[in-house]
Amino acid sequence: MAAYLCGITWFGLRFRGQPRSLRTYFLADKSISWWAIALSIVAAETSTLTVISIPGLAYESNLAFLQLVFGYLLARVIICAIFIPQYFRGEMFTAYELIERRFGPQLRSITAGLFLLTRAAAEGVRVVAISIVIGIALGQGEIISIAIITAMTLLYTFEGGLAAVIWTDVVQLCIYLAGTLVALGMLLHQVPGGWAGTHAIAAEKFRVFDFSLSLSTPYTFWAGIIGGTFLTMASHGTDQLMVQRLLAAKNERDSKKALLASGIAILFQFTLFLLVGIALFAHYRLPVANFGKADRIFPSFIVTGLPRGLAGLLVAAVLAAAMSNLSAALNSLSTSSMVDFYLRFRPLTSERLRMRLSRGLTIVWAVILFALALLSRRGGRVLELGLSIASVAYGAMLGVFLLGILTKRANARGALVGMICGLALNLFLWLAPGTTKEVTGLTVAWTWYVTLGTIVTFAIGYLASLGVEERLETNA
Repeated sequence: MAAYLCGITWFGLRFRGQPRSLRTYFLADKSISWWAIALSIVAAETSTLTVISIPGLAYESNLAFLQLVFGYLLARVIICAIFIPQYFRGEMFTAYELIERRFGPQLRSITAGLFLLTRAAAEGVRVVAISIVIGIALGQGEIISIAIITAMTLLYTFEGGLAAVIWTDVVQLCIYLAGTLVALGMLLHQVPGGWAGTHAIAAEKFRVFDFSLSLSTPYTFWAGIIGGTFLTMASHGTDQLMVQRLLAAKNERDSKKALLASGIAILFQFTLFLLVGIALFAHYRLPVANFGKADRIFPSFIVTGLPRGLAGLLVAAVLAAAMSNLSAALNSLSTSSMVDFYLRFRPLTSERLRMRLSRGLTIVWAVILFALALLSRRGGRVLELGLSIASVAYGAMLGVFLLGILTKRANARGALVGMICGLALNLFLWLAPGTTKEVTGLTVAWTWYVTLGTIVTFAIGYLASLGVEERLETNA
């Protein structure tokens, strides 16, 4: 673990002399190869939540989560068709510059501000997942461990900017995938009969498809294809954390290649994590309650079921996923804070001061995320909690972006009304599920949040725009 932490920090610091301008610091001077961006996209959407929660999910249920991944793949094709061409019309640093181009500066500030709030909240939940692994591995010192990992991630992100983030992502992806493959191999070795024995013991867990029409079940075919598509259109098409990587490509063609290639990698990755969960079930054959909660099952195996050395490698692999996601969040939060807010009011700031402020904002966000992680230590299954927080805002964000890209008659006032309505709906669904069930008779799973929020935002935003337009014509 110590060797990994020191090694990855040293590797990231090798990029410290490169950033001399915001273009270099935030976009890596648009010089990164498409395949590196593809791997970085996968690493950025993979946090400790994914590594520990997905095996736990398969242990508890089956392979139904893969239905959501099919939606992830479809969304990437749509993003390549309608979002990426818009982002490469002129040089842009953030996704929210596109909103200003279409609806003006006020709505840009609102969408960027919403990104900062929800990304910070969701990332706080992701960072706290580190404490689950460290707590099981070391038995104590979770808070100190989180602080050390946050500080080391901050160091190379602060010094090297997006270039350091992307290339450390590539290394970290290789580490945690290799570690997970080792874990799967060890599990199959320990289960009598290997793969055949695992399949015989956990045959019912290999079920992928559920064609039920229930809105309360999070992992059905329809929730996966529809909900997964809308979720990824929002996360990869409107969230600065992902859009920043797409903007760092050499050109539009490379950006599309990177996004599509990341889809193939993400399908392999989630399949691997789910198979680990099934192998864990075949190995333990115990109720989830024996471990406290499902998120603790894989970390428990790493510490108790692997020999020393290999256990350290696996813990390092989990930390690699955490650091890659954290560095991506720090860089994107700093970019949006600087470009979407500070430079709009101080556009004549010198390049030297811009760089100093950008690095300073990276430190500020590291402190904020650490504080949010401490506040988020109590919660349910951390993967679904993290995705739910992001999903609450994604519907409103995606609806506004689609209003700007797909319609000509939508205006800023109408888009704002639609955004408020979409956000209010998602907050209601998330915070008051009991009331939702009383009013509608339905319980809505988090996988539908983005879809419903987007539809409401788009429909009300468009109708409100038409109403504003008619009022102006009447007054004229």
